[in-house]
Amino acid sequence: MLCAEAVRVFHDRQSGPAAAAALEAVGFRVGQQLAERYTRDRPRLGDTLEVIKFVCKDFWQALFKKQVDNLKTNHRGVYVLQDNGFRWLQRLSPPSALAAAGADPAREEAARQLALSYLHLPCGIVRGALSHLGVACTVEADPKQLPSCTFTVRIMA
Repeated sequence: MLCAEAVRVFHDRQSGPAAAAALEAVGFRVGQQLAERYTRDRPRLGDTLEVIKFVCKDFWQALFKKQVDNLKTNHRGVYVLQDNGFRWLQRLSPPSALAAAGADPAREEAARQLALSYLHLPCGIVRGALSHLGVACTVEADPKQLPSCTFTVRIMA
């Protein structure tokens, strides 16, 4: 509910890219603080893969009450985190009866665009956590089929 209210407030105050940037900035700061808290009593994490695994298991568990469902990498600095039931999008998912009946493509696209507005905050949180752990990156989200979401992390060289 906090995420939904934050999205509403930021979109009421600003429009389009400015609201998205503001939400991501708030998420970035929150992610840094959460990563600091969750790694306080842990030994320093080693390489980038170890940091990504920490985010997929421990950090995701603490934040979203489950681990990432799937982690893929191309071993060239791109990691894809798949969450098949992303908690912050579950209330946006269309009823299964509509999905099974072949829902209107325009309606599905509208739901996808709405979901994208809700994903700026978690993208910022993930990017902030990774930044605090020493991994400079960009994070993009793609809600292909609600409530499923794919987060693509691109490591900056």
